[in-house]
Amino acid sequence: MQESGTRATVPKRPQGEAAQRAALAAFLRSRRERIAPEQVGLPRGRRRRTPGLRREEVAQLSAVGVTWYTWLEQARPIHVSAQVLDAVARALLLDPSERSHLFALAAVSDPAPGRTCATVSPSLRLMLEQLEPYPACVQNSRYDVLAYNRGFARLIVDLDALPYEDRNCMWLGFTNADWQAALVDLEESQRAMVAKFRAAMAGHLAEPAWTTLLHRLQRVSPAFRTFWEEHEVLNATDQLKRIRNPRVGMLHLHHTSLWLSPRQGPRIVTYVPADDESRERLERLHALEFADA
Repeated sequence: MQESGTRATVPKRPQGEAAQRAALAAFLRSRRERIAPEQVGLPRGRRRRTPGLRREEVAQLSAVGVTWYTWLEQARPIHVSAQVLDAVARALLLDPSERSHLFALAAVSDPAPGRTCATVSPSLRLMLEQLEPYPACVQNSRYDVLAYNRGFARLIVDLDALPYEDRNCMWLGFTNADWQAALVDLEESQRAMVAKFRAAMAGHLAEPAWTTLLHRLQRVSPAFRTFWEEHEVLNATDQLKRIRNPRVGMLHLHHTSLWLSPRQGPRIVTYVPADDESRERLERLHALEFADA
C-alpha cells in the first residue's frame, strides 16, 4: 500500500511509442542535415558549423515554434498535427516515399497523399488499358480517381487538364460545371454520392484526408451541405449511368465496381455500354482520342 504523503507513480508510456518517437526524431535530424541552406533560399553564412539546416531554420520554414520543433527532434511526447507535419515535410523537401515514412512514424494520416498509390501497380494500369475502349478507373471510397485509361480520361471532362487534387468525382460533381452538365441525372447522382461518402466515412472519422474533403465541399457547395445535413447513408451499388458526352452524344453505361480489398477501399470502376448505340459511340470517342494523341 502507498504510504501517506508519497507521490503516486506516473504510468510509463508504452515502449513502442517511445521507440517510434525516437525513430521520428532520428529521421527528422537526418533529413535536416542533408539540406544545404541554398536549396531553400537561405544564406550559408561564414560561421555555419551545423551540417545542413539548423533547427530554427526548419522551424522558420515550417512556420512552427523553435521550441516545438526542438522537442520533436528530442523525441518528446508532444502532439503532432497533420497540418504541421505537412509543413515540415515541405520545408525538408521530402520526396513521396520520405513523406509517407514521416507520417507513418508520427502515426498520423497524410491529408494530401502523393500521386502514387500502392494499390495501382503496373499490371493494374495495363489492365485498365486493356479494357479500352470502355472507360475504366481505379477509385477509392473517398471518390479520388487514382488511375484511369484513355476512355475515362475524356468520358465526362478532360481529367488530364485538372490539378491532381481536383480529380475526385464528388468534388467535380458539385463544383465543375462541365461535369454537372454531362450527368443527365445530376441531383440523383449527387445525393447518392453524398450518402455513400457518409457511409464510408464512418470508418475514417479522424482521418485528415476525409475531413479535409468534407470541409472543402461544405465550404463551396450549398447543394452538398443540403444533402449532407439529411444524414442519408447508402452502400455502394452498381447502376445505369446516363452521360452526355460533348463529343459523341448520349451514352447509356453500366457502372460496375470490382473491389480490390476486403473492405470498401480502392476499386476498379468500369463503364460498359448498355446498348449498341452507346458501344458505337464509345468506340468513336476512343478513335478520337487516338487521333488527338
